[in-house]
Amino acid sequence: MSLHMASSNKMNLETCSLYIYMTRRLKLLFIGLCLGITGFLVVWIYFGSKEVKQPPTSILLQHFAKLYNSRNFSTPPADVQLEITSENPESNLRSFYSGIGISSESYSSLQQEIYWAEPDRPITDVSMSTSAAHSTFIIQNLKDSYQIGEELFVTIHARDFNNESKRYGGDYFQAKLFSSENPPKASVFGEVEDLLNGSYSVRFLLPWVGQAQVAVRLIHSSEGVQVLKHHRDTDSDRIYFLGYFEGPGPDGNRYTETVKCNVKWDRNGLERMGTGDCCCDYKDPRNGEEWRCERPNSLPCSAHIYHSMGGYYNRVTDKEAMFMSETNKYINGQTTPINILPSNETVRIDVTQKCRPGLRSPVPAGFYLDDVWESFVCSTRHFTAGTIAQCLKDKHIYLMGDSSLRQWFDFLLEAEPTLKWMNNHVEYQAGPLIAVDVENNIDLHWRSHGLPLRFVKTQVTNIHYICNQIDDLTGGSHTFIVFNLGPHFTTYPLEYFTRRVMRVRKAVLDMLQRAPDTTFIIKTVNTGYKDVFGSDWYSLQLDRIIRWAFKDVNVYILDVWQMTSCHYNEEDIHPGPVIIKNEIDILLSFICPE
Repeated sequence: MSLHMASSNKMNLETCSLYIYMTRRLKLLFIGLCLGITGFLVVWIYFGSKEVKQPPTSILLQHFAKLYNSRNFSTPPADVQLEITSENPESNLRSFYSGIGISSESYSSLQQEIYWAEPDRPITDVSMSTSAAHSTFIIQNLKDSYQIGEELFVTIHARDFNNESKRYGGDYFQAKLFSSENPPKASVFGEVEDLLNGSYSVRFLLPWVGQAQVAVRLIHSSEGVQVLKHHRDTDSDRIYFLGYFEGPGPDGNRYTETVKCNVKWDRNGLERMGTGDCCCDYKDPRNGEEWRCERPNSLPCSAHIYHSMGGYYNRVTDKEAMFMSETNKYINGQTTPINILPSNETVRIDVTQKCRPGLRSPVPAGFYLDDVWESFVCSTRHFTAGTIAQCLKDKHIYLMGDSSLRQWFDFLLEAEPTLKWMNNHVEYQAGPLIAVDVENNIDLHWRSHGLPLRFVKTQVTNIHYICNQIDDLTGGSHTFIVFNLGPHFTTYPLEYFTRRVMRVRKAVLDMLQRAPDTTFIIKTVNTGYKDVFGSDWYSLQLDRIIRWAFKDVNVYILDVWQMTSCHYNEEDIHPGPVIIKNEIDILLSFICPE
């Protein structure tokens, strides 16, 4: 028995020793394997990183590889693919957009919407940029006469200051067809397509009988657009705001302090304000929008009472200013009058369908004839005093946006005597504003879209975000909500604007869920600005984001972009009464369709 136990103990001891030996060998083998893999990875990363840093063979690949660093949200053509890895900045963008409810598929479609071509070579001298004086346009296959309803095609050839043909796209042209006398005050917007080779194609519809001429403007050269991109990407703080703090100081006396404020966005130059204890941060508890002011010396952050526009930082260099000098200039081309005759067939230019949400704006969306906008979207009416009140009877009209939408409030107030403005004892330019017609049970409201706002000094408590305003309304068949976003956002990164738009979109969808018979109309941006603080090119990018965000929502997008760009009046971000009257007619035609 004892011999058996001794033998058994010896066997267990040998087994244990063998186990320990094998365990140690396996540990050494595992450590060696790890070191080997680590060494391989170090070598691979080292040489792999050197290979990645080599210039790609394609200029387009080179451009899109630096997509995030340049903050350019252009999308490559379909044949250019980006590998999405944790080290690729593109993945950071996708992650950002995913965080605001945009799927990978929607993200790709958004990039296509805002794609804009860039120069395919380094621009070392201003003489290489597009010259309006040397660029020309020609009418393709010009005929002695056309019939109403036909299309006219024009080709633009961009040339540089050396009179050499440009070989890449990215210039921003606007085109219109117009007639001054026969017929009078007629014009229509032309759709410009970038052929990406220095040439551009323009398509016009011929919507009237008489004569017409083509006019083409170089709004910005492709090189000028790069200046705009650069400043949007690097100094979004070039417009700043003021915050006014008031309250009792430490000694009991009442203090007033004024500091700089801006959007809280810790990149694109906005991080220059500082972080941490430098500032007072204000986060809207309902939608998450953030605003930041420098911390006052004596007063607490809670003493922020007023807001106003502050000023500008012009960081444009002398060379950049030369690139921007070719701005809003007409180019030379064929001035031969285009003769438009009645059609031999039955051609209807007018539209009979009733105005309703969900309709899409074609290009062109309409045309001017004797200063009256003839819509291609739906059958519009022309309203006067009396008929305006009849249309608005028993309705709640909410206008939410900037000062161009406040023009609508002002126009209706002047055009309809029964509407009476109620003095809220606020700064009129900043609002909020309200007008009522007690007899006809009409209430008309205008309120700004929320920060950022380039307005006069106004109380912070009167500044509300659009999404919050919509959430606070009941909605219903008597409620009509009109909003716009644009010029006050031109200096900020596209991600910031997209996030704001998506929050408004959610509020609209929530309203249509609880009150589906509520009517929404979105007013697009006016043309007018042409500088680094508010260019039409900036506005065009914002306009495309709004159209993309609401393309599948039951709203109507009122295309004032075309209405302001093709009219004969000098462009102004606040257009004249003729244009406003036509915009109001379209608005009221949706409120009161025939």
